[in-house]
Amino acid sequence: MNQPRHAEHEDALVRAFIASQKQARWLDLLARPKRRRDLLKTLTDIKDLDCRFTSRIPPAQQSTAGILALLRSRGAPPECYLISERTALDARALPLVEALDAVVGAGFGTLVSCVPGRLGYFEGEGQGQRYLLERRTP
Repeated sequence: MNQPRHAEHEDALVRAFIASQKQARWLDLLARPKRRRDLLKTLTDIKDLDCRFTSRIPPAQQSTAGILALLRSRGAPPECYLISERTALDARALPLVEALDAVVGAGFGTLVSCVPGRLGYFEGEGQGQRYLLERRTP
């Protein structure tokens, strides 16, 4: 059984990093447990990310330690929130180190929310599908 949905992280992550024309659908499906699984299946190779706020992590930094250092350098706190294709990780708050250990290189899609609406990470199914999600406040 999933933990309660962390609306602040989910809503902020969707509004900040999902393309505007897809946001309403994402928010609706995430809020409905029976439909949530359908949406999570699309995380394998997410095409709904707003490319204005994503940057591919350089190959030299695509390790757990490299991604952790990158996120921390941009203000990531010790705990994060996950939206994941993997049921055991979906809708969970975890220590950032533990979350990255479970996600990096595991071969399933996951969105990691570090600072709601400002900083996150996306791990896709394919090798090298690792993206920093960042919106700077003006």
